[in-house]
Amino acid sequence: MNLHHLSIVELVLVFAIAATSVWFAGTRLAIYGDELSERLKISKAFIGLIFLATVTELPEIVTTITAAQVGNSALVLGNMFGGITMQTAILAVADFFVVRNALTSWPRKPTHALLAVLLIVLLAMLLVITFLGDFALALNVGLGAILLSGAYPVVIAMLRRYDEKESWAPIDLPDESQQEVGFLSHDNHLEETPTRSLLLFSALTALTILVAGVALAMTADSIAEKTSLGSSFIGISLLAAATSLPELSTTFAAARMGACTMALSNVFGSNLIMLALILPADMAYRNGPILAEVEPSAQFSLATGIVVTAIYVAGLLIRRTPSLLGAGLDSWLVMTVYLGMLISMFYCNYSATLFLLPLGATI
Repeated sequence: MNLHHLSIVELVLVFAIAATSVWFAGTRLAIYGDELSERLKISKAFIGLIFLATVTELPEIVTTITAAQVGNSALVLGNMFGGITMQTAILAVADFFVVRNALTSWPRKPTHALLAVLLIVLLAMLLVITFLGDFALALNVGLGAILLSGAYPVVIAMLRRYDEKESWAPIDLPDESQQEVGFLSHDNHLEETPTRSLLLFSALTALTILVAGVALAMTADSIAEKTSLGSSFIGISLLAAATSLPELSTTFAAARMGACTMALSNVFGSNLIMLALILPADMAYRNGPILAEVEPSAQFSLATGIVVTAIYVAGLLIRRTPSLLGAGLDSWLVMTVYLGMLISMFYCNYSATLFLLPLGATI
């Protein structure tokens, strides 16, 4: 369905409705995931890493494939790379408004630190590929996309094996009784709901996120065409923010239930899946390896993704992260980096527009 005939006001209205649907569906998803974790005897860390991260990435999957099929590589890469920083900044937002003490002080095992380190390694590899340039192996699919997507199951297997081992554990931890647990864990009315029904509700929630993701992709692409900000900036800011709403709602819900490990795994796992999405995006993009189309703005947002992930690695290792106004210092730094990225990207796009206007007038 083509939405280019709609006005800006109508596009914004459709965008808002889709984003709202994604928000409410994401909140319910966290509640279902927490209940399934108890019933299926699966750790909340892996519920966040596999279940929540996969479902909340559905908007990114849809927007990525849709934009790649129409040949909009700037929107694809801007959404993916900008989304990594945006999703990491979601942890900072949860730290500001929901969590008592620093968010990174709560996890009881170092699995999250390992996950974040492996994510940094893959992001650095991706950044190197964008500078060196990717080349096609077969059917216009690049080698870099194949390597990064192939790393996803390897990382998951490593984390699963590491999580089951008796590894070092921190001893200086905040008292769990200090963590406020909201109504989501006490008043979800799921105690008598059969497990089969829970799985069905989860599937319907995922379908809602999927349909809303399609609407987000189409409206964002239309808004990009009707404005002078460009597809890259729209992808890094508007589209990345909207398609990160499932991560935001599920992270908030998990934090309110006291499941900080599930919140961290959800965000880091979503970023990991983002890298695995490069392969299907490359297969849908028919103009050659999509990583060969990376613009400097996408490289910049990818670099900031490495920085914010490294900041949280430091917070997970320090444990008793210094707090400022109720939130961890690491979260303040992450939010500062994210806002700095948005301001820099807007300034660069705005300056380029002003520079091109007189050129267009003389042609």
